[in-house]
Amino acid sequence: MKIQNVKGGYDFLPKEQKIRNYINSILKSTFEEYGYLPIETPILCYFDMLAGKYDENNDILNEIYKLKDQGNRSLGLRYDLTVPFAKFIALNKNELKLPFKRYEINKVFRDGPVKVGRDREFTQCDVDVVGLSNQMIEAELLSLYVSAFTKLDIEIKIKYNSRNLMRGLIKECNVKEELISNVITIVDKIDKLSENDFKEELYKFDLAEKDVNNLLEYFKLSLVELNKKFKDTTNEELKIGLEELNNLEDYIKELNLKDYCVFTSSLARGQDYYTGNVFEVYEANGKLTGSIGGGGRYDKMITEFISDGEIYPAVGISFGLTSIFELLKNREDLANTNAIDLYIIPLGTERYSLSLANKIRELGYKVDIEMTNKKIKKSLDYCNKENIPFVIILGEDEVTNKVFKIKDMFNKCEYEIPVDNLENIKEIIK
Repeated sequence: MKIQNVKGGYDFLPKEQKIRNYINSILKSTFEEYGYLPIETPILCYFDMLAGKYDENNDILNEIYKLKDQGNRSLGLRYDLTVPFAKFIALNKNELKLPFKRYEINKVFRDGPVKVGRDREFTQCDVDVVGLSNQMIEAELLSLYVSAFTKLDIEIKIKYNSRNLMRGLIKECNVKEELISNVITIVDKIDKLSENDFKEELYKFDLAEKDVNNLLEYFKLSLVELNKKFKDTTNEELKIGLEELNNLEDYIKELNLKDYCVFTSSLARGQDYYTGNVFEVYEANGKLTGSIGGGGRYDKMITEFISDGEIYPAVGISFGLTSIFELLKNREDLANTNAIDLYIIPLGTERYSLSLANKIRELGYKVDIEMTNKKIKKSLDYCNKENIPFVIILGEDEVTNKVFKIKDMFNKCEYEIPVDNLENIKEIIK
């Protein structure tokens, strides 16, 4: 038997996991500051439920891990947190009060090719709201992005756009309905293609030269210029898109988010289920080329999933935990955070040391004990290596006299504590 991880799955050493835990703790506390509630959904799902919203040729169907239970039922491992969330709303809608704000940080699985930034087992972090259809909640999510990344000490830029605007501009260029999704895919690459290559891609759809030129021109315009050019438009999707973006822009100004947010008319987010404004977050200084977060409005997905005659408008964002970890993984201050507050070295006082450790833990401290009979010097070297700030060396004299000394490893000094007044430790370890 060869001992190895499945390709696309990884072990994380304690220093790495400390940083991952730190990221999650910052994100969770930020979500809860904004009134979002934690939920958890099952990893195992019925396959038909996972596959239901895709046609049989969709690539995602090949990436679902499929299995059978002992009752021969077809199951699958969830590949994202959105379908399980839609299921969660469907099963619990009578107990939930809308609007409902949730977050979930959990594992997902995809049986696809492994490459940089694309694993088979990874953790997703989603924040969603069901029951609100206005741009006020979208602005709150942008504010949440800024707050969370500021706490993580990551400078960001947020690109935003409207899928309705994109569709409207493309319709202005006489593109047939059945080709709009294909053209959106090309427009999404506009910054990565030369002007000639961009045009050549569009000519493949038999578009007239005038329409291709117009399309190129429209997607270079600012929001101010688009408002001016199409102020009297009768194109309904274009009109709705401009209205969505203008409302969001007003909130962005009011929340002082202009330094973080930039309108980008070519931003598509790649998924056809988005129905309104979309967002993508990037590290502002180019330390990573890909996005570190993204999301948008998807008003139809949960509505069509539940299909009970009610409308379930939804908007959500995600955080790219793998990318965030890449940005922070070399932060020694995070990797070396103290897992232990105090270390006890027993000198023939093992039973008493265990008892003392429990009493100190009851005061709220993290305590570990040396249990391998190392010499004192080696034990102190270990504490220095692990950045453990305080040490108690506990011998028979300390037990007899009911007084022990706490060594401050950082400041090279000692404090004497009577056993009967353990609370005094709080004046030393703060």
